[in-house]
Amino acid sequence: MAAKKKSVLAQRVNELEDAVTRMFTGEAPAPKTKKRRKAKRKTAKAAAKGAVKKAKKATKKTAKKAKKAAKKVVRKAKRKTKR
Repeated sequence: MAAKKKSVLAQRVNELEDAVTRMFTGEAPAPKTKKRRKAKRKTAKAAAKGAVKKAKKATKKTAKKAKKAAKKVVRKAKRKTKR
């Protein structure tokens, strides 16, 4: 079973207890923990932009493949004419 996540209040209590004990023992204060950023939700506009970007990339890929195939045909034709 996964470990149960501590509540924010419980975390703060632990931090304060730790700070108090460090004060009396003469230890250096503990390094501050970084705050976690909330994940940003994708807006409809951003999602649409992403879809357009994907579509553009796909069309570029197919165009590149077609160009490569055309080059191959040209090379083959050149070889045949040399013989």
